[in-house]
Amino acid sequence: MKQLPHYNNLCKLLALILILTMGMLQSTSTRAKQSLDFRGNETDHMSLLAIKNRVKERSHGILSSWNDSTHHCYWGGVTCGRRHNRVIALKLRSSGLVGTISPYIGNLSFLKVISLYNNSLQGKIPPELGRLHRLQVLELKNNTLIGEIPANLSACIELKILNLGCNKLVGKLHLGLGVLSNLKEFHLHLNNFTGPLFEVLANITTLEVISAWSNAFTGTIPDNIDRMTNLTWLGVGANQLVGVLPPSIFNLSSLVLLEVLRNNIKGSLPPFTGLQFPQLQVLNLNANNFSGTLPISASNFTSLEEVMLGENLFTGTVSLDFSNNQNLQWLDLSYSNLQGDMSFVSSLTNCSNLEVLMLNVNNFTGSIPKSIVNLSSILTDLWIGGNKIRGVFPEGLGNLVNLEYLDVGDNDLTGKFPIDFGNLQYLGLMNFSSNALTGSIPDIYGNLTRVSKVDLGGNKLEGIIPPSLGRCLYLLYLNLSHNLLDGTLPKELLGGSAKFVELDLHQNTLQGSIPLEISMQINLVNFDVSKNKLSGELPSGLGDCSALQFLNLERNFFDGSIPSSFTSLGSLDSLDLSYNKLEGRVPSKGAFANASVVSLIGNSGLCGGIPELHFPRCAEEAGMQRKRHMSRAIKLIILIVCTVVGTLILSLWFYLTCARKKKKLDSSAQVIMRGTFSKVSYSMLHKATEGFSAEKLLGEGSFGSVFEGILNGKPVAIKVLNSQNRGASKSFMAECKALKNIRHRNLVGIITACSSIDFRGNEFRALVYEFMPNGSVDKWLHKEVNLSLLQRVDIGLNVAHAINYLHHESQTPVVHCDLKPSNILLDQDMVAHVGDFGLAKFLARPPQPNQSSSIAIRGTVGYAAPEYGLGSEAFTEGDVYSYGILLELMTEKRPIDNMFQADLNLHMYAKAALPDQVLQIVDPALENDDITEEVDNRRRIQDTTEPRVECMASVVSVGVACSNDLPQDRMKITDAISRLQAARDNLLNAERRRQFYN
Repeated sequence: MKQLPHYNNLCKLLALILILTMGMLQSTSTRAKQSLDFRGNETDHMSLLAIKNRVKERSHGILSSWNDSTHHCYWGGVTCGRRHNRVIALKLRSSGLVGTISPYIGNLSFLKVISLYNNSLQGKIPPELGRLHRLQVLELKNNTLIGEIPANLSACIELKILNLGCNKLVGKLHLGLGVLSNLKEFHLHLNNFTGPLFEVLANITTLEVISAWSNAFTGTIPDNIDRMTNLTWLGVGANQLVGVLPPSIFNLSSLVLLEVLRNNIKGSLPPFTGLQFPQLQVLNLNANNFSGTLPISASNFTSLEEVMLGENLFTGTVSLDFSNNQNLQWLDLSYSNLQGDMSFVSSLTNCSNLEVLMLNVNNFTGSIPKSIVNLSSILTDLWIGGNKIRGVFPEGLGNLVNLEYLDVGDNDLTGKFPIDFGNLQYLGLMNFSSNALTGSIPDIYGNLTRVSKVDLGGNKLEGIIPPSLGRCLYLLYLNLSHNLLDGTLPKELLGGSAKFVELDLHQNTLQGSIPLEISMQINLVNFDVSKNKLSGELPSGLGDCSALQFLNLERNFFDGSIPSSFTSLGSLDSLDLSYNKLEGRVPSKGAFANASVVSLIGNSGLCGGIPELHFPRCAEEAGMQRKRHMSRAIKLIILIVCTVVGTLILSLWFYLTCARKKKKLDSSAQVIMRGTFSKVSYSMLHKATEGFSAEKLLGEGSFGSVFEGILNGKPVAIKVLNSQNRGASKSFMAECKALKNIRHRNLVGIITACSSIDFRGNEFRALVYEFMPNGSVDKWLHKEVNLSLLQRVDIGLNVAHAINYLHHESQTPVVHCDLKPSNILLDQDMVAHVGDFGLAKFLARPPQPNQSSSIAIRGTVGYAAPEYGLGSEAFTEGDVYSYGILLELMTEKRPIDNMFQADLNLHMYAKAALPDQVLQIVDPALENDDITEEVDNRRRIQDTTEPRVECMASVVSVGVACSNDLPQDRMKITDAISRLQAARDNLLNAERRRQFYN
């Protein structure tokens, strides 16, 4: 018992030692943990700075906080975890970021969320993302990312949301993505993916959302799709899917949206269709090959908001009852073969939320149901045109006061126009064309201040054109053709608020003259008043309508001469003045220089013009020609006398030296140009260019320089030949000879030539051309300002017409030999003109492509035909090869671009993209990016890019066909013109249809 205190002391000592030991161990552990956390934090910090270095902000924004003044966990868009202070989320959506995604993002190993959508990020998706094994959300939509989805993204096994929509991604989906067993949302819409879709997704049974519309996916919807029991959203429209809707799809009772529009899916809808989807809100099967009748149960979707079944092959009558569809907003049954009457419309009167009703282009018969006037008061679209509906308009249709689109055209309606239509203040489109409506156009229609298109053509309307229509501020398209309208063309219509793009009044009985106010219609593209009883002189103010492309005044009683202002209409594709009482001289400039554009037959008083129009020479012209012959004889006598006297008087050595030098000049250029062009001297050109100053220099070439000048008050381009360069003299004579007798609206017009000596007694030669203010196509293609698709097609057509003229329509066939973008110039109206005939060759006999010549023809590398390098003579197929510049027009890549090596050239590059991958090679500025919205605008997924892509493909295919290596394999230039014209027409027609329905 006495040892007990010692025992207690020993216990206390041992306890103290234990406590100290544990403290030291904990301290060591803490320091180790802090060291690890520090290294992890430092990695995150440096990685974030590396990410910042790859991007820029359009404005001072969220990245301004990314600096060393604060810890990175407090930087904008950065979220750190509480436990380790490691970055777990990077949220920079809609931050105006421009640049690429840094591969250092793969070092943020704790990341769970990456949200970078709604920016302008470019480049490829970095494969380093595959290292982020904790990643759950990856949102990169609404950028301009390219390339394929990295294969190792399949390593992100925790992914729940993958959103890559609205980019420029390509390629097939890697099968490895099918192992993402936690994936709930997969967004791929609006990209360029190809290959099968469901082969990859079939095993991901956790999917709730599949959004893959507007790609090029192939394959079928699998029979076992019902394994995705949680699927609520299936959007695979605008792809290349085939097959049928598998019966198993109707087992997906959770579906809220089913969109398979614009595919090649066929088959019929089963009778139980409307009984299987209790939660379905959107059903969009538009633009497929579905057939059969519409099942009665299709109207049992009580939660449906949008039903779109148009553009299919459905037949039979419509027996649907929508009385219980209180939520219905959109019903589209258009463009099918549905029959019977429209009595089912009565059941739609209970649909108080109905906004759009599309029943157009079917075979519906009977009359317009009277119940149609009781449809929803918020109805904006009513499309019932293109059927066989007869009878009159029911009273009260004007009560649908929110209507914006009203189409009843192409039916058999009779009676008069309802006056109460004038109360439709929101109406933007009104189409009553191709019916049998009678009476007059109500004056109250002038109150439709928001209407942009009115088509009343093809009826039996009488009376006058209401002047009040001129008050319609937004009216762009007015078609009153094929009626019985009389009276005059109201000046209020042309001089009012309306600024027309198309005004079609042909085939009526209008009288009087065209009002002078026509000059105010500066946006007018199509003006047709043919087949009326109009008279008087043609108003010169039509020449102010610079946008005019189609002008048809045929079969009227116009008299007087053709106004000279018509020659300034540089955009004209068609001018028809035939069968009038016109007289006097036909202009030779502008559209009148191209016989294929102008029709003047049936005007016996006309004379002059280009020979192709076959009018007699004007009387004063014949008299002037006789006077010119006499004048030439007198001038010849005077010239001989002056030469003799001058030779005797001149005695100064310097003058004799200059005279000898001048005599040595090749005067053949003056002989070639004499009698056609005005003469100019060196001093005149020196003054016109301010002494050939550097400020007036437009460009330099192999044979000389081009200056801008003012001659006789007009801007001109003066090409001064460098006599020191070998071949310059030959080039000058070739150009003079080529330009003497050729005239075409798509060739650069020559004004005159000068062969003289300068102030130092040196040889001086120059050509004076019309000035082209918009420069060369080369400068437009390779600078920041972009040419539109239509402008590029027009340039291609302009050049093709010029080549066709040189080869087949000029007096002697001419081969240009140096066709390239820098030799194609654009006037103020962006009309292309081919210039620089320094290498041009005349064909005295039909050329043989396999003939060789000892004289080398020097074109430009990349543009000259390959046979020229082998010594072949010039022939028309050589110019056709150079017409392969169409490929440069579309891709903005020169034939000598660094990307083209021995195993690849521009021809092969373009050919490989045909027919389905054209968007991968064309100038990115040509791509239509109007369709960038997703769910918020899902009611109409319109593939508006299709006509544009078809046009691009046509132009590229022509360029490829023209640039074949073998001459005999190249397309004829006439065929190229036909192909391009068809592509242009299809593009314009598609745009007009889009404007019509929009």
